Amino acid sequence: MPSLEEELFPSTPGKFKIDRGHTMNRQFHRCFASTSTMFLWALFLVALTASYLSFQSFVDSGSRYFSASWGGIQWEKQVRNSAQIHRSGGMSVLVTGAAGFVGTHVSLALKKRGDGVVGVDNFNDYYDPSLKKARKSLLSNHGIFVIEGDINDAKLLAKLFDTVAFTHVMHLAAQAGVRYAMENPNSYVHSNIAGLVTLLEASKSANPQPSIVWASSSSVYGLNEKVPFSESDRTDQPASLYAATKKAGEEITHTYNHIYGLSITGLRFFTVYGPWGRPDMAYFSFTRNILQGKPITVYRGKNHIDLARDFTYIDDIVKGCLGSLDTSGKSTGSGGKKRGPAPYRIFNLGNTSPVTVPKLVNILERHLKVKAKKNIVDMPGNGDVPYTHANISSAQKAFGYKPTTDLQTGLKKFVRWYLSYYGYNHGKAVN
Repeated sequence: MPSLEEELFPSTPGKFKIDRGHTMNRQFHRCFASTSTMFLWALFLVALTASYLSFQSFVDSGSRYFSASWGGIQWEKQVRNSAQIHRSGGMSVLVTGAAGFVGTHVSLALKKRGDGVVGVDNFNDYYDPSLKKARKSLLSNHGIFVIEGDINDAKLLAKLFDTVAFTHVMHLAAQAGVRYAMENPNSYVHSNIAGLVTLLEASKSANPQPSIVWASSSSVYGLNEKVPFSESDRTDQPASLYAATKKAGEEITHTYNHIYGLSITGLRFFTVYGPWGRPDMAYFSFTRNILQGKPITVYRGKNHIDLARDFTYIDDIVKGCLGSLDTSGKSTGSGGKKRGPAPYRIFNLGNTSPVTVPKLVNILERHLKVKAKKNIVDMPGNGDVPYTHANISSAQKAFGYKPTTDLQTGLKKFVRWYLSYYGYNHGKAVN
């Protein structure tokens, strides 16, 4: 069959004999035939283009489906396997912020005792995501499935609650850090308020409703000068946006407890430290800079008073988290409707032994066998408070909370982990 080009432009000029009597008629037929052929070809190209675009759309949507971090039969299987309970009377726990510092340790402790655990984390870059990925690998090695997703994703949360009837939620996902709030305030509202509400909405609609334990913060005590800090003390004078979002979280959770019958326990953590910790924390950055021969900045308060913190070792915090989960009681709602009153509790989790920052530095120097280069400066108005001290009597009465690790012992364990994780040998990094 001749091509379109052959129809319009014959390859051998003069080949055709022209009959003058039928010139107009032939020209008409040729024009008509050419036009018809062009139309057919155009129609074919349009159909081909439409088919291609449709196929491309299918491929794109398929790629998005298969490259998504959640969803699908295999994903559901992983979620259910990870959530499986392996002890009598055990619980199935959704841990948000599972690849975070506290989230990793709590997830491992739950799994170790036979509880089902499924993690969610958005792996943001507030600090080096590679550390979070390493924690995820650690959890995976212990049979814990961590989903890369955001707690603001209502569809993801609904899918999780539809896949597994979680008995508990351990909500540890949050935008941490006091000073960073001055650089990126919206991230605190996004995670600590909007994310919390999204999680509470999913929880109150779940059937059965889970019991919720979540991380508030000792920062809510703000400018409170009464020490030690007790849960009944005023918390209406936050010194930072971070503290304000955590205080807002306490008010929001109370509302969901009151209206929807969710069992909720808030934990006010006091300066948690230990292996797999957060690089933005003072003890972590001090260790890094001391080993690298860089100066560290040590803040002091008004009238040259040393700052002090109620440093609490991670293992003690984990014991408090598990004790809170074990005594949380049940939510009373169903289908988003409250059937009766449900527990609402707030506890301090601290060490009850504040230590000054200069003493922290001295302990690190002994463990690292390196002298720190210190710059002593006055504390800026960036949201930090000069002193924290926890009254833990309420947690002691409720679930026998009793911290057992002093700062000397805890920092020794941290330094051992740090040197191993970052490949230090006799004070030098191993490449």
